Amino acid sequence: MTPVHLAGPRLALREVEPEDTDALLSIYGDPEATRHLSFEPRTLDQVQAITDRSIAFAKDTPRTEYCLAITRRGEHQLIGYARLATEPQQAATIGFALHPTEWGKGLGTETVHLLCALGFNVLGLHRLWAARSPLNEASARTLLRAGMTEDGRIRDHVFVRGSWRDSITYSILEHEWSPIDGL
Repeated sequence: MTPVHLAGPRLALREVEPEDTDALLSIYGDPEATRHLSFEPRTLDQVQAITDRSIAFAKDTPRTEYCLAITRRGEHQLIGYARLATEPQQAATIGFALHPTEWGKGLGTETVHLLCALGFNVLGLHRLWAARSPLNEASARTLLRAGMTEDGRIRDHVFVRGSWRDSITYSILEHEWSPIDGL
């Protein structure tokens, strides 16, 4: 498959590059940025492994994981990390993390739209789904604003910070998605 490069009104998704490790560490190594994620802050070595895996996934045939840098449109600096992992039955799970300095600007909603464009327009999938921490109300608003529907709760879904945590799930079907201007 050709490298992914999708652009929206303010953001773009591109393939992860070796030079992205430090910018990704500023997100995945930050306790505030990872507070609602399914893992604790990562070390430099752990983030380097994520960068390496992301680059390797881009070469897989068939490709089942799309681990992408989120950038401002027209810029190259990574400000977030997005993931789409395909599943059987023309479905995929999506997720993303933005640097805390980018929170509250509507960029999460645009990121979800870009992931929907990848899943529905490029990959021809039928269903995308996402999960969030029950305490992450900002994520709830983002997913709903992007057109997703809350499906329910997975009890004791992830073990993080020494205890089990539920997840709230959301999904969107290809016929429910409406692209935003610029996609």
